[in-house]
Amino acid sequence: MGRAKKVVLAYSGGVDTSVCIPYLKEEWGVEEVIAFAADLGQGDELEPIRIKAIDAGASQSIIGDLIEPFVEQFAFAAVRANALYEGRYPLSTALARPLIASRLVDIAREVGADAVAHGCTGKGNDQVRFDVAIAALAPDLMVLTPAREWGMSREETIAYGERFGIAAPVNKKSPYSIDLNLLGRSIEAGLLEDPFVEPPEEVFQMTSSIEKSPDTAQDLEIGFEGGNPVSLDGIGFDPVSLIRKVNHLAGKHAFGRIDMIENRVVGIKSREIYETPGLLLLIRAHQELESLTLPRDLLRTKAQVETQWAELVYQGLWFTPLKEALDQFINSTQKYVNGVVRVRLHKGTANVIGRSSPNNSLYIPSMATYGSDDQFDHKAAEGFVYIWGLPSKLWAEARRK
Repeated sequence: MGRAKKVVLAYSGGVDTSVCIPYLKEEWGVEEVIAFAADLGQGDELEPIRIKAIDAGASQSIIGDLIEPFVEQFAFAAVRANALYEGRYPLSTALARPLIASRLVDIAREVGADAVAHGCTGKGNDQVRFDVAIAALAPDLMVLTPAREWGMSREETIAYGERFGIAAPVNKKSPYSIDLNLLGRSIEAGLLEDPFVEPPEEVFQMTSSIEKSPDTAQDLEIGFEGGNPVSLDGIGFDPVSLIRKVNHLAGKHAFGRIDMIENRVVGIKSREIYETPGLLLLIRAHQELESLTLPRDLLRTKAQVETQWAELVYQGLWFTPLKEALDQFINSTQKYVNGVVRVRLHKGTANVIGRSSPNNSLYIPSMATYGSDDQFDHKAAEGFVYIWGLPSKLWAEARRK
Protein backbone atom coordinates (compact mmCIF):
# COMPACT_ATOMS: atom_id res chain seq x y z
CA MET A 1 0.00 0.00 0.00
CA GLY A 2 1.38 3.39 -0.98
CA ARG A 3 1.50 6.32 1.37
CA ALA A 4 -1.58 8.53 1.24
CA LYS A 5 -1.39 12.16 2.32
CA LYS A 6 -4.96 13.38 1.91
CA VAL A 7 -7.87 10.98 2.48
CA VAL A 8 -11.64 11.35 2.21
CA LEU A 9 -13.33 9.10 4.76
CA ALA A 10 -16.89 7.80 4.54
CA TYR A 11 -18.00 8.77 8.02
CA SER A 12 -21.00 7.58 10.01
CA GLY A 13 -20.16 8.73 13.52
CA GLY A 14 -19.94 5.18 14.87
CA VAL A 15 -17.06 3.61 16.75
CA ASP A 16 -15.13 2.30 13.77
CA THR A 17 -15.33 5.35 11.50
CA SER A 18 -14.55 7.68 14.41
CA VAL A 19 -11.45 5.70 15.39
CA CYS A 20 -10.41 5.62 11.72
CA ILE A 21 -9.59 9.33 11.88
CA PRO A 22 -6.83 9.24 14.52
CA TYR A 23 -5.73 5.80 13.38
CA LEU A 24 -5.12 6.93 9.81
CA LYS A 25 -3.07 9.86 11.04
CA GLU A 26 -1.15 8.20 13.87
CA GLU A 27 -0.55 4.72 12.48
CA TRP A 28 -0.55 5.21 8.72
CA GLY A 29 0.91 8.69 8.51
CA VAL A 30 -2.00 10.35 6.72
CA GLU A 31 -1.60 14.12 6.92
CA GLU A 32 -5.21 15.15 6.37
CA VAL A 33 -8.50 13.31 6.84
CA ILE A 34 -11.67 14.82 5.39
CA ALA A 35 -14.84 13.24 6.77
CA PHE A 36 -17.92 12.88 4.60
CA ALA A 37 -21.33 11.95 6.01
CA ALA A 38 -24.25 11.45 3.65
CA ASP A 39 -27.64 12.91 4.48
CA LEU A 40 -29.98 10.15 3.38
CA GLY A 41 -32.94 11.33 5.38
CA GLN A 42 -31.83 10.12 8.80
CA GLY A 43 -32.74 13.44 10.40
CA ASP A 44 -31.27 15.28 13.36
CA GLU A 45 -28.30 12.96 13.86
CA LEU A 46 -26.14 14.68 11.27
CA GLU A 47 -24.99 17.87 13.00
CA PRO A 48 -23.60 16.01 16.04
CA ILE A 49 -21.91 13.64 13.62
CA ARG A 50 -20.30 16.55 11.77
CA ILE A 51 -18.97 17.99 15.01
CA LYS A 52 -17.79 14.60 16.23
CA ALA A 53 -15.61 14.14 13.14
CA ILE A 54 -13.88 17.46 13.78
CA ASP A 55 -13.36 16.56 17.44
CA ALA A 56 -11.82 13.25 16.34
CA GLY A 57 -9.25 15.07 14.23
CA ALA A 58 -10.75 15.57 10.78
CA SER A 59 -9.59 18.71 8.97
CA GLN A 60 -13.02 19.06 7.36
CA SER A 61 -16.37 17.48 8.06
CA ILE A 62 -18.76 17.54 5.11
CA ILE A 63 -22.46 16.73 5.17
CA GLY A 64 -23.88 15.95 1.73
CA ASP A 65 -27.61 16.17 1.03
CA LEU A 66 -28.28 13.10 -1.10
CA ILE A 67 -31.93 12.56 -0.22
CA GLU A 68 -33.46 13.38 -3.63
CA PRO A 69 -31.11 11.24 -5.74
CA PHE A 70 -31.38 8.48 -3.15
CA VAL A 71 -35.12 8.27 -3.68
CA GLU A 72 -35.38 9.09 -7.38
CA GLN A 73 -32.39 7.14 -8.71
CA PHE A 74 -32.10 4.30 -6.22
CA ALA A 75 -35.32 3.72 -4.25
CA PHE A 76 -37.61 4.06 -7.26
CA ALA A 77 -35.27 1.85 -9.31
CA ALA A 78 -35.78 -0.80 -6.63
CA VAL A 79 -39.55 -0.37 -6.85
CA ARG A 80 -39.51 -0.80 -10.64
CA ALA A 81 -37.38 -3.90 -10.14
CA ASN A 82 -39.57 -5.29 -7.32
CA ALA A 83 -36.21 -5.79 -5.63
CA LEU A 84 -36.35 -8.19 -2.68
CA TYR A 85 -33.08 -9.88 -1.75
CA GLU A 86 -33.79 -13.53 -0.99
CA GLY A 87 -37.44 -12.73 -1.53
CA ARG A 88 -37.76 -10.55 1.57
CA TYR A 89 -35.31 -7.67 2.05
CA PRO A 90 -35.95 -4.56 -0.11
CA LEU A 91 -32.29 -3.42 0.02
CA SER A 92 -32.90 -0.27 2.06
CA THR A 93 -29.32 -0.15 3.32
CA ALA A 94 -27.60 -1.66 0.28
CA LEU A 95 -29.12 0.93 -2.05
CA ALA A 96 -27.35 3.73 -0.21
CA ARG A 97 -23.82 2.40 -0.66
CA PRO A 98 -23.23 3.06 -4.38
CA LEU A 99 -24.56 6.59 -3.95
CA ILE A 100 -22.24 7.27 -1.01
CA ALA A 101 -19.32 5.76 -2.91
CA SER A 102 -20.04 7.95 -5.91
CA ARG A 103 -20.07 11.12 -3.83
CA LEU A 104 -16.97 10.00 -1.96
CA VAL A 105 -15.11 9.78 -5.26
CA ASP A 106 -16.46 13.18 -6.37
CA ILE A 107 -15.18 14.84 -3.19
CA ALA A 108 -11.81 13.15 -3.54
CA ARG A 109 -11.51 14.64 -7.02
CA GLU A 110 -12.62 18.08 -5.82
CA VAL A 111 -10.12 18.30 -2.95
CA GLY A 112 -7.26 16.52 -4.70
CA ALA A 113 -7.20 13.53 -2.36
CA ASP A 114 -5.09 10.54 -3.29
CA ALA A 115 -7.20 8.03 -1.37
CA VAL A 116 -10.62 7.34 0.06
CA ALA A 117 -11.34 5.30 3.15
CA HIS A 118 -14.17 3.58 5.00
CA GLY A 119 -14.62 1.95 8.38
CA CYS A 120 -16.14 -1.35 7.30
CA THR A 121 -15.01 -4.54 8.96
CA GLY A 122 -13.85 -7.70 7.22
CA LYS A 123 -17.02 -9.75 7.45
CA GLY A 124 -19.72 -7.25 6.57
CA ASN A 125 -21.37 -6.54 3.23
CA ASP A 126 -20.54 -2.85 3.09
CA GLN A 127 -16.80 -3.38 2.62
CA VAL A 128 -17.59 -5.19 -0.63
CA ARG A 129 -20.07 -2.55 -1.76
CA PHE A 130 -17.69 0.35 -1.14
CA ASP A 131 -14.55 -1.29 -2.50
CA VAL A 132 -16.17 -2.57 -5.68
CA ALA A 133 -18.05 0.67 -6.39
CA ILE A 134 -14.97 2.84 -5.86
CA ALA A 135 -12.86 0.54 -8.05
CA ALA A 136 -15.46 0.87 -10.82
CA LEU A 137 -15.67 4.66 -10.55
CA ALA A 138 -12.04 5.57 -9.79
CA PRO A 139 -9.61 2.69 -10.22
CA ASP A 140 -6.69 5.07 -9.67
CA LEU A 141 -7.72 5.98 -6.12
CA MET A 142 -6.36 4.03 -3.18
CA VAL A 143 -8.99 2.59 -0.86
CA LEU A 144 -7.87 2.50 2.77
CA THR A 145 -9.63 0.06 5.09
CA PRO A 146 -8.16 0.47 8.59
CA ALA A 147 -10.98 -1.32 10.42
CA ARG A 148 -10.39 -4.37 8.25
CA GLU A 149 -6.68 -4.39 8.99
CA TRP A 150 -6.05 -3.06 12.48
CA GLY A 151 -6.87 -6.37 14.18
CA MET A 152 -8.44 -4.78 17.25
CA SER A 153 -11.44 -6.26 19.03
CA ARG A 154 -14.49 -4.11 19.63
CA GLU A 155 -13.31 -3.39 23.15
CA GLU A 156 -9.79 -2.53 21.98
CA THR A 157 -11.16 -0.23 19.28
CA ILE A 158 -13.22 1.66 21.86
CA ALA A 159 -10.20 1.93 24.14
CA TYR A 160 -8.05 3.23 21.28
CA GLY A 161 -10.63 5.89 20.49
CA GLU A 162 -10.84 6.97 24.13
CA ARG A 163 -7.12 7.82 24.00
CA PHE A 164 -8.10 10.53 21.50
CA GLY A 165 -11.21 11.68 23.32
CA ILE A 166 -13.70 9.66 21.27
CA ALA A 167 -16.61 8.50 23.40
CA ALA A 168 -18.17 5.15 22.53
CA PRO A 169 -21.80 5.54 21.36
CA VAL A 170 -22.70 1.97 22.28
CA ASN A 171 -23.29 0.89 25.85
CA LYS A 172 -24.77 -2.05 27.73
CA LYS A 173 -28.20 -0.44 27.73
CA SER A 174 -28.20 -0.06 23.93
CA PRO A 175 -25.92 -2.72 22.43
CA TYR A 176 -27.37 -2.64 18.91
CA SER A 177 -25.71 -1.68 15.66
CA ILE A 178 -28.16 0.43 13.68
CA ASP A 179 -28.06 1.85 10.16
CA LEU A 180 -30.70 4.45 9.37
CA ASN A 181 -31.84 6.23 6.24
CA LEU A 182 -35.11 7.44 4.71
CA LEU A 183 -35.92 3.98 3.37
CA GLY A 184 -35.57 2.14 6.63
CA ARG A 185 -33.55 0.90 9.56
CA SER A 186 -31.35 -2.17 9.89
CA ILE A 187 -30.67 -3.46 13.41
CA GLU A 188 -28.20 -6.12 14.46
CA ALA A 189 -25.85 -7.21 17.29
CA GLY A 190 -26.56 -7.57 20.98
CA LEU A 191 -29.11 -10.22 21.88
CA LEU A 192 -30.30 -10.24 18.26
CA GLU A 193 -27.30 -12.45 17.47
CA ASP A 194 -29.30 -15.33 18.94
CA PRO A 195 -31.72 -16.18 16.09
CA PHE A 196 -34.14 -17.82 18.53
CA VAL A 197 -34.62 -14.67 20.62
CA GLU A 198 -37.55 -12.44 19.73
CA PRO A 199 -36.51 -8.85 18.96
CA PRO A 200 -37.50 -6.62 21.88
CA GLU A 201 -39.88 -3.80 21.09
CA GLU A 202 -37.19 -1.23 21.91
CA VAL A 203 -35.31 -1.95 18.66
CA PHE A 204 -38.17 -0.64 16.50
CA GLN A 205 -38.79 3.04 15.76
CA MET A 206 -40.38 3.33 12.32
CA THR A 207 -43.15 0.78 12.91
CA SER A 208 -45.75 0.39 15.62
CA SER A 209 -46.28 -2.92 17.35
CA ILE A 210 -49.37 -4.82 16.27
CA GLU A 211 -50.80 -4.33 19.75
CA LYS A 212 -50.45 -0.55 19.59
CA SER A 213 -51.48 -0.12 15.96
CA PRO A 214 -54.98 1.23 15.14
CA ASP A 215 -57.88 -1.17 15.50
CA THR A 216 -59.50 0.31 12.40
CA ALA A 217 -58.08 -0.58 8.99
CA GLN A 218 -57.01 2.15 6.56
CA ASP A 219 -57.30 1.95 2.78
CA LEU A 220 -54.63 3.66 0.73
CA GLU A 221 -54.64 4.20 -3.04
CA ILE A 222 -51.16 4.36 -4.57
CA GLY A 223 -50.90 5.83 -8.07
CA PHE A 224 -48.11 4.88 -10.50
CA GLU A 225 -46.85 6.36 -13.75
CA GLY A 226 -44.20 4.53 -15.74
CA GLY A 227 -43.68 2.19 -12.83
CA ASN A 228 -42.91 5.02 -10.38
CA PRO A 229 -45.20 5.90 -7.46
CA VAL A 230 -46.56 9.43 -7.93
CA SER A 231 -49.68 9.82 -5.78
CA LEU A 232 -51.45 8.75 -2.61
CA ASP A 233 -55.26 8.80 -2.47
CA GLY A 234 -55.32 10.86 -5.64
CA ILE A 235 -52.97 13.55 -4.34
CA GLY A 236 -49.66 14.01 -6.16
CA PHE A 237 -46.44 13.95 -4.15
CA ASP A 238 -42.82 14.59 -5.02
CA PRO A 239 -40.72 11.43 -4.56
CA VAL A 240 -39.22 12.32 -1.18
CA SER A 241 -42.51 13.47 0.33
CA LEU A 242 -44.23 10.36 -0.98
CA ILE A 243 -41.70 8.07 0.72
CA ARG A 244 -42.05 9.98 3.98
CA LYS A 245 -45.85 9.79 3.85
CA VAL A 246 -46.05 6.12 3.02
CA ASN A 247 -43.45 5.34 5.69
CA HIS A 248 -45.68 7.02 8.25
CA LEU A 249 -48.91 5.36 7.13
CA ALA A 250 -47.53 1.85 6.78
CA GLY A 251 -45.48 2.12 9.96
CA LYS A 252 -48.47 3.34 11.95
CA HIS A 253 -50.28 0.14 11.02
CA ALA A 254 -47.32 -2.07 12.04
CA PHE A 255 -46.38 -3.01 8.49
CA GLY A 256 -42.78 -3.33 7.35
CA ARG A 257 -40.91 -5.38 9.96
CA ILE A 258 -38.56 -8.08 8.67
CA ASP A 259 -36.75 -10.66 10.79
CA MET A 260 -34.61 -12.93 8.64
CA ILE A 261 -31.55 -15.12 8.44
CA GLU A 262 -29.61 -13.56 5.60
CA ASN A 263 -26.75 -14.87 3.47
CA ARG A 264 -24.01 -12.26 3.46
CA VAL A 265 -21.70 -11.67 0.52
CA VAL A 266 -18.70 -13.12 2.40
CA GLY A 267 -20.47 -16.46 2.83
CA ILE A 268 -21.71 -16.37 6.41
CA LYS A 269 -25.27 -16.18 7.66
CA SER A 270 -26.44 -13.34 9.86
CA ARG A 271 -29.64 -12.52 11.66
CA GLU A 272 -30.97 -9.18 10.42
CA ILE A 273 -33.86 -7.05 11.61
CA TYR A 274 -35.23 -4.45 9.20
CA GLU A 275 -37.91 -1.80 9.25
CA THR A 276 -38.84 -0.81 5.70
CA PRO A 277 -42.54 0.13 5.83
CA GLY A 278 -42.83 2.48 2.85
CA LEU A 279 -40.46 0.77 0.42
CA LEU A 280 -41.92 -2.67 1.08
CA LEU A 281 -45.46 -1.36 0.60
CA LEU A 282 -44.59 0.36 -2.68
CA ILE A 283 -42.98 -2.79 -4.04
CA ARG A 284 -46.01 -4.86 -3.12
CA ALA A 285 -48.37 -2.41 -4.82
CA HIS A 286 -46.11 -2.18 -7.89
CA GLN A 287 -46.05 -5.97 -8.25
CA GLU A 288 -49.84 -5.98 -8.24
CA LEU A 289 -50.08 -3.31 -10.92
CA GLU A 290 -47.62 -5.20 -13.12
CA SER A 291 -49.81 -8.31 -12.82
CA LEU A 292 -52.56 -6.24 -14.43
CA THR A 293 -50.54 -4.50 -17.16
CA LEU A 294 -47.76 -6.86 -18.29
CA PRO A 295 -48.23 -10.04 -20.34
CA ARG A 296 -47.52 -13.45 -18.83
CA ASP A 297 -44.23 -14.23 -20.56
CA LEU A 298 -42.83 -10.79 -19.72
CA LEU A 299 -43.83 -11.14 -16.07
CA ARG A 300 -42.10 -14.48 -15.80
CA THR A 301 -38.92 -13.29 -17.46
CA LYS A 302 -38.91 -10.08 -15.43
CA ALA A 303 -39.22 -12.09 -12.22
CA GLN A 304 -35.94 -13.82 -13.06
CA VAL A 305 -34.29 -10.49 -13.86
CA GLU A 306 -35.58 -9.01 -10.59
CA THR A 307 -33.92 -11.74 -8.56
CA GLN A 308 -30.62 -11.16 -10.33
CA TRP A 309 -30.96 -7.38 -9.99
CA ALA A 310 -31.51 -7.64 -6.24
CA GLU A 311 -28.51 -9.94 -5.86
CA LEU A 312 -26.25 -7.61 -7.85
CA VAL A 313 -27.24 -4.62 -5.70
CA TYR A 314 -26.82 -6.60 -2.49
CA GLN A 315 -23.40 -7.78 -3.64
CA GLY A 316 -22.17 -4.26 -4.43
CA LEU A 317 -22.23 -4.59 -8.21
CA TRP A 318 -24.25 -1.46 -8.99
CA PHE A 319 -21.70 0.03 -11.39
CA THR A 320 -21.32 -2.97 -13.70
CA PRO A 321 -22.27 -3.66 -17.33
CA LEU A 322 -24.67 -6.45 -16.29
CA LYS A 323 -26.49 -4.20 -13.83
CA GLU A 324 -26.76 -1.50 -16.52
CA ALA A 325 -28.16 -4.01 -19.01
CA LEU A 326 -30.71 -5.29 -16.48
CA ASP A 327 -31.76 -1.69 -15.81
CA GLN A 328 -32.44 -1.17 -19.49
CA PHE A 329 -34.58 -4.29 -19.63
CA ILE A 330 -36.54 -3.38 -16.50
CA ASN A 331 -37.09 0.21 -17.57
CA SER A 332 -38.32 -0.93 -20.99
CA THR A 333 -41.10 -2.88 -19.26
CA GLN A 334 -42.45 0.08 -17.31
CA LYS A 335 -44.01 2.21 -20.07
CA TYR A 336 -47.47 0.75 -19.49
CA VAL A 337 -47.25 0.23 -15.72
CA ASN A 338 -49.68 3.05 -15.02
CA GLY A 339 -52.66 2.99 -12.70
CA VAL A 340 -53.83 2.80 -9.11
CA VAL A 341 -53.53 0.06 -6.50
CA ARG A 342 -55.73 0.07 -3.41
CA VAL A 343 -54.14 -1.44 -0.30
CA ARG A 344 -55.72 -2.11 3.07
CA LEU A 345 -53.39 -1.56 6.03
CA HIS A 346 -54.33 -3.31 9.23
CA LYS A 347 -52.44 -4.88 12.13
CA GLY A 348 -49.17 -5.61 10.34
CA THR A 349 -50.72 -6.54 7.01
CA ALA A 350 -51.00 -4.76 3.67
CA ASN A 351 -53.55 -6.56 1.54
CA VAL A 352 -54.24 -5.45 -2.02
CA ILE A 353 -58.01 -5.06 -2.40
CA GLY A 354 -58.19 -3.33 -5.77
CA ARG A 355 -56.23 -2.41 -8.85
CA SER A 356 -57.03 -0.29 -11.91
CA SER A 357 -55.28 0.74 -15.11
CA PRO A 358 -57.89 2.23 -17.46
CA ASN A 359 -55.68 2.53 -20.55
CA ASN A 360 -53.19 -0.28 -20.03
CA SER A 361 -55.02 -3.14 -18.33
CA LEU A 362 -54.73 -6.56 -19.93
CA TYR A 363 -57.68 -7.75 -17.88
CA ILE A 364 -60.54 -7.82 -20.42
CA PRO A 365 -63.92 -8.17 -18.66
CA SER A 366 -65.65 -9.65 -21.69
CA MET A 367 -63.02 -12.38 -21.86
CA ALA A 368 -62.82 -13.03 -18.10
CA THR A 369 -66.52 -13.01 -17.22
CA TYR A 370 -68.67 -16.11 -16.80
CA GLY A 371 -71.80 -14.03 -17.31
CA SER A 372 -73.93 -13.37 -20.39
CA ASP A 373 -71.35 -10.92 -21.79
CA ASP A 374 -68.78 -13.70 -22.20
CA GLN A 375 -66.95 -13.27 -25.55
CA PHE A 376 -64.52 -16.17 -25.12
CA ASP A 377 -64.72 -18.83 -27.87
CA HIS A 378 -65.29 -21.97 -25.82
CA LYS A 379 -65.40 -24.21 -28.91
CA ALA A 380 -61.84 -23.20 -29.77
CA ALA A 381 -60.67 -24.61 -26.46
CA GLU A 382 -61.11 -28.23 -27.56
CA GLY A 383 -58.45 -28.01 -30.26
CA PHE A 384 -56.15 -26.01 -28.00
CA VAL A 385 -56.39 -28.58 -25.21
CA TYR A 386 -55.73 -31.42 -27.67
CA ILE A 387 -52.54 -29.81 -29.02
CA TRP A 388 -51.43 -28.67 -25.57
CA GLY A 389 -51.77 -32.16 -24.08
CA LEU A 390 -50.51 -34.10 -27.11
CA PRO A 391 -46.92 -34.58 -25.85
CA SER A 392 -48.22 -36.03 -22.58
CA LYS A 393 -50.60 -38.35 -24.45
CA LEU A 394 -47.88 -39.61 -26.80
CA TRP A 395 -45.54 -40.21 -23.88
CA ALA A 396 -48.21 -42.22 -22.03
CA GLU A 397 -49.01 -44.31 -25.11
CA ALA A 398 -45.33 -45.11 -25.68
CA ARG A 399 -44.95 -46.27 -22.07
CA ARG A 400 -48.00 -48.52 -22.40
CA LYS A 401 -46.41 -50.31 -25.35
